[in-house]
Amino acid sequence: MSVPADAAVHVPAVARKLLLVAGEASGDLHGAGLVTALRRNDPSIDVWGVGGDRLRQAGMHILVDTAAVATMGFVETFGTLGRLLSTYRRLKRFMIEEHPALLVLIDYPEFNLFLAKRAKALGIPVFYYIGPQVWAWRRGRVRKIARRVDRLGVVFPFEPSLYNHRTQLAEFVGHPLLDLVRATRSRAETLARYELDPARRVLAILPGSRKKELRWLLGPAVAAAQQLERRGWQPVIALAHTLTRADLVEALDGTAPPVPVIEDDTYNVVHAADAAFVASGTATLETALLGTPMVIMYRVSRLTFAVARMLVRVEHIGMPNIILERRVFPELLQAEVTCANLVAAVADVTERRDEVTAALATLRGKLGEPGAAERAARMALELIA
Repeated sequence: MSVPADAAVHVPAVARKLLLVAGEASGDLHGAGLVTALRRNDPSIDVWGVGGDRLRQAGMHILVDTAAVATMGFVETFGTLGRLLSTYRRLKRFMIEEHPALLVLIDYPEFNLFLAKRAKALGIPVFYYIGPQVWAWRRGRVRKIARRVDRLGVVFPFEPSLYNHRTQLAEFVGHPLLDLVRATRSRAETLARYELDPARRVLAILPGSRKKELRWLLGPAVAAAQQLERRGWQPVIALAHTLTRADLVEALDGTAPPVPVIEDDTYNVVHAADAAFVASGTATLETALLGTPMVIMYRVSRLTFAVARMLVRVEHIGMPNIILERRVFPELLQAEVTCANLVAAVADVTERRDEVTAALATLRGKLGEPGAAERAARMALELIA
C-alpha cells in the first residue's frame, strides 16, 4: 500500500536501526502505536529493544521482554535489580556494536534516564515519548532530562511548561489512549455475550496488570463484589492480558475467583459496566475514556508507600483526578482498600452520576486530539532526518 506523499518525513534507501525501551505494560501498548507510526512514515525503520507482546506484534525485535524488568514501587525495584543490570548491559552493548540511529524511550524514567546518559556519550540522539512525571515528584530531574534527551513528546497539556525554559525541548502530542480506547460492541451486545442481566447493574473489577497488584487488591475487591452481588449487582473480573487465571487463583490463596472472569475483552466489559474497581495506573484513564464511574485502588508495601509519601507531591493518586484537579473518583490507599470501604465508595460514585459524567467529558477534552503516536513519530524522525 502506498504512503501519501505528505505523510512521510524521510525514507532512506537502506534500513536504519532504532533502539526502543518500554519497561512497563503501558509502555508496550503505547510503544506499539509509535512503532506502527514510525514504520508508516519510514518503511525502512528497523526497531529493536525492550518490549512485550504488542511491540512484538508491531514488528519490533525483542532483545528483552518487558515482563522481565517491569517493577512496581520503589522498594520492589530491588527484587528485579539483577535483571535490570543485565538488561542495561545488553542494551549498552547493542548501542556500542550496532550504533542505532536513535534511542526511543517510553516512560520508565529511572532506568531510561540512565540509559539516555550512555546514549548521549555515544553520540546517539534520544527521543523520549511519555516523559517522566516531574510534576509529581523530583522536579529537579528537569535539568538532567534536558542534558540527556533531545526531544520529548509529552501527553498532558501542562507538561511542556515544565520543560521548555531555555529551549523547546517538549511538545504536547496528545494522549495515545485517545486512539486506542473504544468499545467495539454496544452495552446490550456485551451483556448478551456474557449472559448478564440488562436489568441489573454490572461491576467490572480491574485488579491490575501485575501479580503484586493482584496480591494486594484482588481479595478485598472480590469480597466487596460478593457483597454487592447480594445487593443486586453483577460483578465480573476483566483480566489483564499480562495475567492468567492461574495468577488469580494464586492471589486468592488457591481458591478460584467466585465471580466470572473475562479475558481479552476489557474495553467492552468496562464500557458495559455501571461502575468499576480499578487499580491505580493506566487503567484508570482507560476506564474514564470509556465513560465508566470508578473507585481507584492503590496498595503497595508499607516501605514503598512511606518512601512515596516523602517524594511524591500530588494531591491525588489517580490520573483522572490529577488531570481534573479534584477528587471526582474515590481513591482508597493502602489499608483503606477494604471490603466495606469499596462498597461505600461504589455507592458514592454511582450516586453522583451526573457530576461524574460531566467530569468525564471535561477530562477527554483536556487530553488533546487523536493522533498522538503519529505526531510523536514525526518528532522522532526529525531527529534523524
